[in-house]
Amino acid sequence: MTQSPSPRGPGSDRDRMGPTRPASLLVAGLAAAALAWLLISFFYRSMPALPWLPVVTLAGLAVLEAYAAVNTKGRIERRPGRDPVNPLVVARFVVLAKASALAGAIFAGFYAGLAGWLFIERTTRAAVEDRGPALAGLAASLALVGAALWLERSCRVPKRPDDEREPDDRERPHIH
Repeated sequence: MTQSPSPRGPGSDRDRMGPTRPASLLVAGLAAAALAWLLISFFYRSMPALPWLPVVTLAGLAVLEAYAAVNTKGRIERRPGRDPVNPLVVARFVVLAKASALAGAIFAGFYAGLAGWLFIERTTRAAVEDRGPALAGLAASLALVGAALWLERSCRVPKRPDDEREPDDRERPHIH
């Protein structure tokens, strides 16, 4: 007995990696915000002050990915003075961008939940001092998401004039 080929077999469209979905990032951010709110409401009194190092790290990653986006797009488009790009490097950048967008969304959600809790629930001196790192962390996380999505978009290969024709036109010879 033979099995019919699976519509989800190797080479199907479901196996291809597509662009990052904003809805996925939103769900991850909302889940992280809810978890942050829950954790901070139970453990805030025993926590040390919020550090600035994660904020600086997230902002640095955002800057590096934005630079990579500009550089990669120029190399893919073969602008004058730019070396051609190695396809393996572009593939690695896409993976980095997808992972960074998700990580940035999770951090943004966490910092949003934390900042929201600090503004609504607490008016102590420690809470007021933690608001700065929380808001800066939120901004750096959102910058990372933006830079990652920009890098992912910059890694797309531009369409050639030949690619604009219908697939059937390329496969069938024209008979006059």
